[in-house]
Amino acid sequence: MTEAAELPPAPEQAREVFGDRFEDAVRYAELLAEAGVQRGLIGPREVPRLWERHLLNCAVLSEVVPEGVTVCDVGSGAGLPGIPLALVREDIKITLLEPLLRRTNFLTEAVELLGLDHVTVVRGRAEEVMGKLPPVHVVTARAVAPLDRLATWGIPLLRPYGEMLALKGDTAEEELKSAATALSKLGAVETSIVHVGEGIVDPMSTVVRVEVGESPGGVRFAAKRAKAARTGRARRRR
Repeated sequence: MTEAAELPPAPEQAREVFGDRFEDAVRYAELLAEAGVQRGLIGPREVPRLWERHLLNCAVLSEVVPEGVTVCDVGSGAGLPGIPLALVREDIKITLLEPLLRRTNFLTEAVELLGLDHVTVVRGRAEEVMGKLPPVHVVTARAVAPLDRLATWGIPLLRPYGEMLALKGDTAEEELKSAATALSKLGAVETSIVHVGEGIVDPMSTVVRVEVGESPGGVRFAAKRAKAARTGRARRRR
């Protein structure tokens, strides 16, 4: 039996969530089940639960993403949560940020296959692109790193008063408590845990929300951001 054959039919909730983009969601699921497994982006054991655990779990993040914003999906990997989010929210512009070439190749293929004109794939690490990419309203991430480390990568990419939305599991509350000091130093002004996807995914998806003030990244990153901006302006003048 091939990996593709193990992909179960899309659940009824998928039609509700993806709407007009349902067929594209199916194409993406098939791509993950075939090329995603072959290239080592997801494990073969994940194929039977791709819909509930991955696509729908990520798509419901749209419930807490404001309208018309810019989003950077840090450590996008196989496109989770960025691609499901893009399928349900054509009003937002999304950058899929990923350092590994084989993953960015996969992401580029997926974006082209699905016709996601509002999505851009960028190869690089978060700390490398600060000052090169325009600051965004929202940073998203899923299973990238512990919250304190993730925050040092994601928060400096935000605009003032932006927010980081991190999909987490059962450890969300514990991670938030242990990261409190680090988040404060990075300019966080408010944190919370929200649950999304009621009636669609069970258990509901857990999101750690970190809102920043006027200095994303705090004092530590202010100088870096200013230096990167100056370097960018100098390059453009050449």
